[in-house]
Amino acid sequence: MSPRANWSYPTAIRFGAGRISELAEACAAAGMKKPLLVTDRGLASLPITANALDLLEAAGLGRAMFSEVDPNPNDINLAAGVAVFKAGGHDGVIAFGGGSGLDLGKLIAFQAGQSRPVWDFEDIGDWWTRANGDAIAPIIAVPTTAGTGSEVGRAGVLTNSQTHVKKIIFHPKLLPAVTICDPELTVGMPKIITVGTGMDAFAHCLEAYSSPFYHPMSQGIALEGMRLVKENLPLVVADGSNIDARAEMMSAAAMGAVAFQKGLGAIHALSHPVGAVYNTHHGMTNAVVMPPVLVMNRPVIEDRIARAAAYMGIDGGFDGFYEYVLKLRADLGVPDKLAELGVGRDRIDEMTAMALEDPSAGGNPVTLTTENTKALFEACI
Repeated sequence: MSPRANWSYPTAIRFGAGRISELAEACAAAGMKKPLLVTDRGLASLPITANALDLLEAAGLGRAMFSEVDPNPNDINLAAGVAVFKAGGHDGVIAFGGGSGLDLGKLIAFQAGQSRPVWDFEDIGDWWTRANGDAIAPIIAVPTTAGTGSEVGRAGVLTNSQTHVKKIIFHPKLLPAVTICDPELTVGMPKIITVGTGMDAFAHCLEAYSSPFYHPMSQGIALEGMRLVKENLPLVVADGSNIDARAEMMSAAAMGAVAFQKGLGAIHALSHPVGAVYNTHHGMTNAVVMPPVLVMNRPVIEDRIARAAAYMGIDGGFDGFYEYVLKLRADLGVPDKLAELGVGRDRIDEMTAMALEDPSAGGNPVTLTTENTKALFEACI
């Protein structure tokens, strides 16, 4: 039987160094006259954020900002942001930052016009149709890291503050109307964030490429995304001011998020509960669990990974690719085990249950079970 699938691809992107200068133009294109800039606490006081607010103010768009955003954003952050959005009479959101600022900004624009709890819109079946699509405010995304790719995504990750479970909230209109990808904004990233976000982009591409679902466009994008990370992540870690390599990493991040429409897998299914329970950095957690997941999936993906290795200039097929991943992690200072991130073995059963419920689990090449998922956690910790 010939392949059959439904595909969707993303939004208008203004890509290039210095293009943050077009922020006011992007607001006009999105129909915003009184935007709320949403970012995280760490970015709130930095010059790149002040410059963005200056650009808005100079264009008569105000300089309103909300920055009460945790590294793993939760429903408390969301409620506070929605209150600020409504009180200020805002008509759109500029989601500015890494994954946490981008995701929460998008969800504020989404939830401000809804009457139902945000959990009613989890990425399950057609739950997104419960939302009032006409009440979703326009979104502009401005990434300041190169990893999550949330700037080209139609979802946001939100942690339930009561259960500590991460949920994916989905709606087609969570896709930003305009995205500004300016690699100059990533120059000031600390080395550890550069590594963590870069490995997140690599994990997105690797899992999408390995996913069993049919999506050849995503397959090709994931493959090239992995090559871009291989060529450029070591360069930006060695020299954070390398704008050309920063631009390539920003491309790889967006490509990873586009590609994972094909599916994710056990790397993310494990990483989400670990991040929710222990508040670890998502990309760094992905990097730590990557080798054990590769080993588990090997019987199904060996030939596919061998083709990827050849494309990326890596000798030795699957074994060569696996050794490359181990060396990359070591060279970048990624911890070998989750224990080095403060993760203990006392909550493995709880995290195993959370991993099996995670939407990413369904895209793993090897079907996840309680037994093999628990064994994966043991191997990773």
